[in-house]
Amino acid sequence: MSATLLKRRRGVAAKRAVGRARRHFRVRKNISGTAERPRLVVTRSLRHIVAQVVDDTKGHTLASASTLDASLRGTEGDKSALAGKVGGLLAERAKAAGISKVVFDRGGNRYAGRVAALADAAREAGLEF
Repeated sequence: MSATLLKRRRGVAAKRAVGRARRHFRVRKNISGTAERPRLVVTRSLRHIVAQVVDDTKGHTLASASTLDASLRGTEGDKSALAGKVGGLLAERAKAAGISKVVFDRGGNRYAGRVAALADAAREAGLEF
């Protein structure tokens, strides 16, 4: 590839990252977690997905799950299936901590693919949002 194509591609990736950050800040202006209804935060990378239930008033993480957990590390399947398992595991841990209602924070990501799979699995496992 020529240098101009690489520069153009890097520019597009940077624009996507800036747009995602802008969407995330816009969402965070309106969403905050409380002790009664904490915030379910989804963080997505190219290889892994992490979900946390956060009480923003205290700044504490109440429950978390990710594809890096020991129980999910050797699991086979595509990334969407693994995201669904993370959602189910997070819902179990949140229920064990006494949490049944959350506010969903998609982190500036589109509600599709892995993010939607995680949210749907968490809903099926009993979390309300």
